[in-house]
Order: sequence, then structure tokens, then C-alpha cells
Amino acid sequence: MKRRDTAMANVGLRIIKTIHRPPKAVIEAFKGLPVAAIADNMNRMSCIHARLRPMNEVPLLGTAFTIKSRPGDNLLLHKALDLAEPGDILVVDAQGDLSNSIMGELMVRWAKKRGIAGFVIDGAIRDVRALKNLGIPIYAAGVTPAGPYKDGPGEINVPVSCGGAVIHPGDILVGDEDGLVVIKPQDALELLKKTKAKNLAEQKSMEEIEGMSWDRTWVDKALAARGCEIIE
Repeated sequence: MKRRDTAMANVGLRIIKTIHRPPKAVIEAFKGLPVAAIADNMNRMSCIHARLRPMNEVPLLGTAFTIKSRPGDNLLLHKALDLAEPGDILVVDAQGDLSNSIMGELMVRWAKKRGIAGFVIDGAIRDVRALKNLGIPIYAAGVTPAGPYKDGPGEINVPVSCGGAVIHPGDILVGDEDGLVVIKPQDALELLKKTKAKNLAEQKSMEEIEGMSWDRTWVDKALAARGCEIIE
């Protein structure tokens, strides 16, 4: 089997089967944590663009299994459906094209049977009424009834650009109603600690709001530091 760092001749049409996934316990530790809190602890720099929106209300959590496809073509996505492992998120760089959907109900039903944990598609999908009720998280850039082509080319498990973020195979993805964030496995444990601490701080702020004791003095200090003039 060829190593990932071995040159492959057919650039643009190649499949890498083996990826390095973080331990499941590390992934599961992010379950239920707000994406906004995670993103705040990453200096707001690892979010996927807001144009990729959730197609249902199912939270997303799993490991990136990446696909780079020609716009409007889903041949490599079909192959990925058969290669991905339970818990993987299929991340498709379809270059943001909305002319043709690259996924619909049948593919999602097959993915669910195989234990795939969700989809992030920088492109279009269809059959959204059915997809809302299948219980598998899906984020996409748009919707169109126009079907896909199945000619290729494309690549599986290479770095992709999806919603303005670079995603590598094996990255951790977390999604909720606010959107999506990408976590590098080597950053996961420290980020988890910081996010839990931020959650506790926000819970304290909520208690202070209820008791009308929330400290607002920082606002005037920030304005003064910027030379803001306040006229009575």
C-alpha cells in the first residue's frame, strides 16, 4: 500500500484509503459543547463560512473524511460513501458550485446505514424535505433539483478548502445551529479545557444577569481607552 507521502502520478484522480483518526474519547468529549464557545477559544479563526448552513437540527460531531470533486459531479462522493468508517463526516469540496446537486436522499440513507456521522458540502444538495427527517446532520451551501454528473475527476482524503477553511482528513468537526468549527487533533485537549472553562464563566454571567449584578463597567473603560466622547 502506498504511503500518504509517496508521490502519486494521477493528480486530480486519486484515492487515499488510510487516514489517522483521533481517539474516539477525544472526539466525544466535544459532544454538547456550543460551537460558538469552541470558536471563541480559537481566536475566531477556524469557523467554516456562514453560507454553509444546517439542513436540519441534528448536531454534528465526527472526523473529517475529505472529498474534492469537480463542480456538479459526485462520482468520488459515491466512492467515499463505501470507504468511510462509522463516525466519519464526509466533507466535500465541490468548489461552492450550486448548478447541480451532488447528493440526495438515496445517498444519505445509505450513509446512515453505514454509520456515517454527517455531511459538510461546499456545493448543492436536493431532496431536502426527506433529509430533514433522516436524523443525520447535513450542512450545505445551497439546494437545487438539478441532478449530478458521475464522470469525475476528484480526490479522496486530501486537504480540501470548504467554506473558506482548510480541512485535513482526520480533523475534528463540530456543528450546531450556529455553524461549524474545525479542530486539529493536536489542539483538541487544550481547546477542550479552555471551552469548558468558558462555559462555566458564561453560566456565572447568566446568574449575574438574573440577579441584576452583571458587571458592565468594562464597556465604558473600553470606550474611554478609544477616546470616545460622551455628550450629556
